[in-house]
Amino acid sequence: MAHAHDHGQERSSKNKKSLSIVFAFTLTYLIAEVIGGIMTGSLALLADAGHMLTDVAGLGLAIFAIWFAEKPANASKTYGYYRVEILAAVANCIILLGISGYVLYEAYQRFLHPPQVQTTGMLIVAGIGLVVNIAGMFMLKAGSKESLNMKGAYFEVLSDMITSIGVIIAALIMMTTGWYYADPIISAGIGLFILPRTWNLLLEAVGILLEGTPSDINLAILRDAVNAVPGVRSVHDLHVWSLTTGINAASMHVVLGESTYDEVLSRVQAVLKEHKIGHFTVQIEPVECNDTHL
Repeated sequence: MAHAHDHGQERSSKNKKSLSIVFAFTLTYLIAEVIGGIMTGSLALLADAGHMLTDVAGLGLAIFAIWFAEKPANASKTYGYYRVEILAAVANCIILLGISGYVLYEAYQRFLHPPQVQTTGMLIVAGIGLVVNIAGMFMLKAGSKESLNMKGAYFEVLSDMITSIGVIIAALIMMTTGWYYADPIISAGIGLFILPRTWNLLLEAVGILLEGTPSDINLAILRDAVNAVPGVRSVHDLHVWSLTTGINAASMHVVLGESTYDEVLSRVQAVLKEHKIGHFTVQIEPVECNDTHL
């Protein structure tokens, strides 16, 4: 039996600084946006602030997850604390779904009775938010290719940039035409924009918690690749799961053909690494130990 470990702690740790800076800017802007939304009477601003609140929570959870994941594995947590990232993603999704529902309800109420909005203040606050979001996107873009944690944070900021553009459009429409229905309509659009992305993220996070096969792993292709290794007679009890996004694990039983133990083990390990599986357990068996296949 052989084991290989690739915990990726350095990869996550190097993103902590950029996440912390974006968190600070986003929190500051959130406070300004709530004040601006109340003073101007803009639901679109408050809707964007609600979305921004989930970003602050998401960024905070992402930082917390990185900090927690750096804790070493121990006798009670032999895999370490990587699943904290996934739990953080689930919590973020639940918050986001609740806020989306509230925004849609408020948009409906305001569509029935659209109030007047101070469009100048609304435009200024949204413009500042757009600048903050663009800066945050550039800071998180590189790390977004490395983990679900950073990818989620990046897409939160990206979606905020889009909603800021929506608020600006609503302000310009109301400023030039006096058509105040633009505010609840764009607010509803923001709420609807959030829902499918949040749902997909929730499904991905729950899939990891249920130890489903990672989306970037084709189990049939992996099985064929291992079976094609010289000296491998067959493969059974093949399981692949994720500790967290980007850190996949696998276990399998490999029935030995006409080759030595060490040769087959080395070749199978190389195949697993090619398929981006960094933590694996491979049990080599002689042909007489070939049990029922799963």
